[in-house]
Amino acid sequence: MKLYFANTSPYARKARIALRELSLLPTAEEVFQNPFEDSPALVASNPLKKVPCLITGEGQAIYDSPVICAYLSARSESKSLHPDGAARWPTLTGEALADGILDAAFALVMERRRPEEQRSDNWQARWQASIDRSVIALDSDLQAFHGEITIAHVALGAALGYLDFRLPDIEWRAGRNELADWFKAFSARPSMQDTQPPAS
Repeated sequence: MKLYFANTSPYARKARIALRELSLLPTAEEVFQNPFEDSPALVASNPLKKVPCLITGEGQAIYDSPVICAYLSARSESKSLHPDGAARWPTLTGEALADGILDAAFALVMERRRPEEQRSDNWQARWQASIDRSVIALDSDLQAFHGEITIAHVALGAALGYLDFRLPDIEWRAGRNELADWFKAFSARPSMQDTQPPAS
């Protein structure tokens, strides 16, 4: 397998964490790509020109981090990040909430990079509110993020890590001790340590 990634992309980090948690890293080659440049390899594999993009051993391109992570879970012979039965839906819902935080945070970062006179205060406020509501909800109910590691854990680790990396001014830990403690413990995992974005 080959995984195209950017070391500052939180979506790619999610896939890279999954690779490690599933003990599949030895079977994959991680290839750095800059999605803001015209990489022939990335464009040929993913018409969206986005990372992450996984090339399977059979040469099939798979993209979008939830799809890549689901594929990796299905491929692992030792464990899965996607449980079956009653635990499946809370896990996928937890992944969706974490991905929603990530989407709002990424949009906010991109908006802040626009010239100041072109930025939308309304959209920035909406994305900020989405993040705030979500971390408050998580702090009050982390049930889906305890126990054996699932895709919900992986997604939340990537999302909160991105808030620290690109939006430290949000101070999401303030008054959210349960969530802060969870992230501190999860951040100590080798999969998180090994995929830390570079210092900006």
